[in-house]
Amino acid sequence: TFFGTMYTSDDRGILFSKSLERHLFDGQRKSDFTNITSLRGVYLTNKLDDSRIRSVISFNRGGTWRQLSKPENCNLHIHGEHSRNNRIVPMLALTEPTAVGLVIAHGTVGDSLSSSQHPDVFVSSDGGYNWRGTLRGPHHYSILDSGGLVVAVEAHRDAQVKTIFSTDEGQCWKFYNFTKQPFFFAGLASEPGTKAMSVSVWGFRPEDDGQPMWVAVTIDFQSLITRETDQDYEEWLAHSSHMKGDQERNGCVLGVKETYRRLKKQSVCRNGRGFVVNKKQSPCLCTREDYLDYGYYRHKNTSECVRQSSAPNKTLEMCLSGEEDELLTAYRKVPSDRCEGGFSPQLAVQTVKLVLILVCVGAGVVVLVAVVSAVFTVKRMVYRNG
Repeated sequence: TFFGTMYTSDDRGILFSKSLERHLFDGQRKSDFTNITSLRGVYLTNKLDDSRIRSVISFNRGGTWRQLSKPENCNLHIHGEHSRNNRIVPMLALTEPTAVGLVIAHGTVGDSLSSSQHPDVFVSSDGGYNWRGTLRGPHHYSILDSGGLVVAVEAHRDAQVKTIFSTDEGQCWKFYNFTKQPFFFAGLASEPGTKAMSVSVWGFRPEDDGQPMWVAVTIDFQSLITRETDQDYEEWLAHSSHMKGDQERNGCVLGVKETYRRLKKQSVCRNGRGFVVNKKQSPCLCTREDYLDYGYYRHKNTSECVRQSSAPNKTLEMCLSGEEDELLTAYRKVPSDRCEGGFSPQLAVQTVKLVLILVCVGAGVVVLVAVVSAVFTVKRMVYRNG
């Protein structure tokens, strides 16, 4: 069917909750799902919606999803494995843990993802909240110098190589003639990891006898970008692009605020091989958004948890180590959430008394030998909305 349902688990990997329906994959067990490794808690994928392919993004590890937006009040849709399998784009979305907030991907703007519309290259500097178009047409691209440098080559085998690079995450591009004799592009590769500042481009050059000659060129940007100063860095609060009106919650995701030290966009400076991602963390006050609801759903117009009508007999059960246990908690903290204080579900205790009566049967006579043998008290812990 080319679609399925995505589930997310608790921190033990035991209980799973539905995260996204009609999730797209390419039919060969490859999903359009992308983990945005450059920013904590961000997932990007495509879904089928009324026979159309639309991109959605989550900033809280699959808790909620929304469409990608652009400044022109249009929606951006990102090409995934389905598009690469059909040779619409040469590369998938690219992110790296050391290039904080940076995402490079092929996409189209409109109502949905279209194979007839020409894919362009888009860049996000804040982990997927905001996007800007940066290159026309499909490209091969690579992240170098921990995000301080981006290299791209136009993906056309019938055109000669033009290698371009950017030191401001794709806002401006510079062309440099790395070889006197041009050749036709075949591939692009950088050293393993993103701390390197060299990239190799290979292809072929037609000779006079009509036979192609294979050529490989290695470009070392260390001779072009030499500056390293502390003044070229800034403090950046992650996940703050969409919360400017709420200063207390600004940047809070999964109960934590994270402030990173990263290069200023206008700085023509390099991070260098010794660069280490530096971040400061501080806990946030808990809200209802920091709690998930196993077997429950949030009411459309409120944040209240309501039991799912599809739950059998209104009872949710699980089996662990051969013992059946009933789940009575509507609110459970989201896995990996580290919020402190603030909202806390009210803990209620329900007590049920059971009376055991023993009856002895013998010689055809029923004899009551004990009226009350024992009284058991069962305490059930129930989380209610506080």
